[in-house]
Amino acid sequence: MELELRHLRTVRAIADTGSLTKAAATLGLAQPALSAQLRRIERALGGPLFERDHTGARPTLLGELVLERARVVLPAVSELQEEAVRFANACGAMERFRLGGTHGPLLGGLVDRLVAAHPTAPVSTFTSWSVTEIASQLVDGRLDFGLIGTCGESSPPASDRLTWQVVGVDPVFVMLPDSHPLAAEPELDLSALAGECWADVPGEGCFADCFVGACARAGFSPVSVYETDTTSVVHLVQVGRAVGLCRATFPPTPGVVTRPLSGSPLSWRHLLGWHPRSAAAAAASGAVSGHTRAAYAEAAERSESYARWLAGHPRFGAVM
Repeated sequence: MELELRHLRTVRAIADTGSLTKAAATLGLAQPALSAQLRRIERALGGPLFERDHTGARPTLLGELVLERARVVLPAVSELQEEAVRFANACGAMERFRLGGTHGPLLGGLVDRLVAAHPTAPVSTFTSWSVTEIASQLVDGRLDFGLIGTCGESSPPASDRLTWQVVGVDPVFVMLPDSHPLAAEPELDLSALAGECWADVPGEGCFADCFVGACARAGFSPVSVYETDTTSVVHLVQVGRAVGLCRATFPPTPGVVTRPLSGSPLSWRHLLGWHPRSAAAAAASGAVSGHTRAAYAEAAERSESYARWLAGHPRFGAVM
């Protein structure tokens, strides 16, 4: 019998769990089948790999040697598979833009600018609430670029495998119905909204915890928080059922005003990401980065209240 990768995975599973019974459950095999497979592996390698008794399975010296090699070989093969898929997906399609994004203000602006600048290049989009899903597709080569956001200074997903570039940093604003008693105020203390219900869009990361923490520092706990899509958030605000949390670049909307919070207790970073060894990223990251920054600047300019606020708060806005 020739040794295969699945045999190394079997040996590693037994060592990791310390038991053939547990390893069989992990691998989805019956224990007799796993025992028979281990015997075949041991015959192929020239000796026993584990000492087994009623307490479990412990590697022999030969087993330790095999495990040492397996811990090098298996991750290397996994990385090779991922890189091959990524290369196959990227090569031969340099003049295309496969964009992924969360439901934010920049994706549409980036598409518009890319289509105008590259009229013959196909542009496709994928949207998801999950930044982890977008990062996974970048790693696999199914997307060329990802537009996501992170709360505060929290790390973006797969930051050890992807390149993330900060495009802009926004404070989190609140949305109020234009009939709200505080709608005319230029800036609001979070504590002034202690009795309100809240609405925001769902997402991953620490934003929900950061919001609750900011409320606690302001001396209250939020009455309730509705997590729903952007259209429903706007509707709840318009009819006075809730105040909303939004990025400062949220576009002007009938019946709604957006206002900054005193001290900017919450912030949001807009990021553009790609795989550093992606052929598409290597060819187009500079152009896409420039178009993304321009789309961000346009989004900020569309909100007159945010443009005015930025003039006095230089630590926010576009990151050059």
